[in-house]
Amino acid sequence: MSRTVRTVLGDLDPAALGVTDAHDHLFIRSPLLPGQELDDPAAAEDVLRAYAAAGGRTLVQWTPRGLGRGADSLAALSRTTGVRIVAATGAHQAVHYAPGSFSATGAGAEDRPGPYADLAERFVAELTTGLPGAPEGVRAGLIKVAADAGPDSRHTRWTMAAAAEAHHATGAPIAVHLEADGAPPGVVHRLCHRHGVRPDRVILGHLTRLPDRALHRHLAAEGVYLALDSPSRAGHAGDHQAFEVIADLVEAGHAAQLLLGADTTTRTARAAGGPVRLLTELAPRLARSHGPELPELLLTANPAAAFAADWRTP
Repeated sequence: MSRTVRTVLGDLDPAALGVTDAHDHLFIRSPLLPGQELDDPAAAEDVLRAYAAAGGRTLVQWTPRGLGRGADSLAALSRTTGVRIVAATGAHQAVHYAPGSFSATGAGAEDRPGPYADLAERFVAELTTGLPGAPEGVRAGLIKVAADAGPDSRHTRWTMAAAAEAHHATGAPIAVHLEADGAPPGVVHRLCHRHGVRPDRVILGHLTRLPDRALHRHLAAEGVYLALDSPSRAGHAGDHQAFEVIADLVEAGHAAQLLLGADTTTRTARAAGGPVRLLTELAPRLARSHGPELPELLLTANPAAAFAADWRTP
């Protein structure tokens, strides 16, 4: 069976993916970001049209279930703008949800009570049948989960276990939100060594939040994909580090594992340029420093490999 990328308009040959923003958000809301919600389909259309005009062809939205991912609008936006969209199932950190959304009391460390008990099944349904509230046949093509700052919570352990289960049932890739003071090697150990997910099916996001270059190389040596996804935030510390991180990992022989994304999570970030900056600022600078082959690899060839799957229906 040949691999395909699951977009909101159907499965696609990876070779047709084109220039890809590997981590972004057209829609997202969170109690942590009041007043910064991305919830306007017209504004999302403007972003996609500008992105397409700059050469963008595909955008991967990491907004998981329960955070206003705009499931009812994604297919129409893709048809209208010509930009292919990959949607996500999965779950973010518990703090991004309203109180009680993931309540679980009196449970053992590795049990999955209440709303967690059928989480894997819900992920599988969104990957294989469709997204709630979306037109028929609009499916997710990615599982998004998140690591905690500091020690893992039960929420993180349960959602990662569910993500691994859904991956094994469907073949879907797993994308992970990292925190600057988290423990990324623990994420890789949990998903790959404990739950048996192949490293090349895992994408670690927010690499530029982590200043330790030895850690970057260690993670790359595990065989996972690494997303550099801060350039929507002009002046963000991670934005300044991105070029140095890329250069170091290219020198270490890991260019084929790097992805680029804008991770536009707020109205402020969108106003700073969003995914367009990937193509108008970041890619030209990489081409000047490393030659045109590198942005082609990071924006086209690598996403085609990272997001393609041998899809299964359990």
